[in-house]
Amino acid sequence: METLAFGPVPSRRLGKSLGINNIPAKNCTYSCIYCQLGRTLNMMVERKAFYKPEEILKEVERKVKEATSRNERIDYLTFVPDGEPTLDINLGEEINLLKQIGIPVAVITNASLLWREDVEKDLMDADLVSLKVDAVSEELWRRINRPHKSLSLSKILGGVSNFTREFNHKIITETMLVEGVEYAGEFEKIAEFLKDLRSLDKAYIAIPTRPPAEEWVKPATEETLNRAFQTFTEKLGVDRVEYLIGYEGNAFAFTGNVEEDLLSITAVHPMRKEAVTEFLKKANADWKRVEKLLSENKLVELEYEGNKYYMRRLPSRRKSK
Repeated sequence: METLAFGPVPSRRLGKSLGINNIPAKNCTYSCIYCQLGRTLNMMVERKAFYKPEEILKEVERKVKEATSRNERIDYLTFVPDGEPTLDINLGEEINLLKQIGIPVAVITNASLLWREDVEKDLMDADLVSLKVDAVSEELWRRINRPHKSLSLSKILGGVSNFTREFNHKIITETMLVEGVEYAGEFEKIAEFLKDLRSLDKAYIAIPTRPPAEEWVKPATEETLNRAFQTFTEKLGVDRVEYLIGYEGNAFAFTGNVEEDLLSITAVHPMRKEAVTEFLKKANADWKRVEKLLSENKLVELEYEGNKYYMRRLPSRRKSK
């Protein structure tokens, strides 16, 4: 039998998340170049039943019982399967069954079927929905997400906009950035689109952190990430934009250790030079700490529109000693 529930696992977006695998590998509407599951085996857009909702409920209840017996916290029950969760025609029923457990339910979707009324209706009872917005330009969308031939980007973006107007719970977005893709002008367009989404809680800027479907795919550079971050925050505000770059360690732990805290913060938000100076002052530390992290290739200095920023260096770009 397939593993229908796993975890709980730590998640930057969701705290402690118990994963629900309601789609067998790998049935999807996209075949993204960066997918950690490899290329899509079965490209599809028609919804169907994969598992009985009662089976999913039973397996999740079992995992919740196991976790709570070990005093493990669970913040969300999360549909994050080996394919696109909204392809499951029973998704709405499954969400409603799981809500009886009393833990918030999240769905992480590529948003490609949100233009369908039945999909929108199924997601309405979720407590959090994460939507993929990698590109808003046709050519880039086709290059990065490699959609099913029947899908239309304008229909998908329209579906996303409509959904955020109707949905009354938490909405986050995720934009995956890879090297070797020309993003000229795209960050402004994505940010403009996100700005118009009603009740968007957080826009995450991500990079591939596990082996991708295509060998040539590499994480975007720190410079590209910083440019995206500055462009997004200009439109959305600094509190609504975060990195999701999968660095090792716990981003939100306060250690009291100046260097670790500095690396934790800059893995989520790049810091302007003035902010770093202020931080060091509060910590009774001097600029030598920053120079040390730069020399150890743990921190990188970037420039954007005349300002200096500091960001945690991506593990994939550290120089080998």
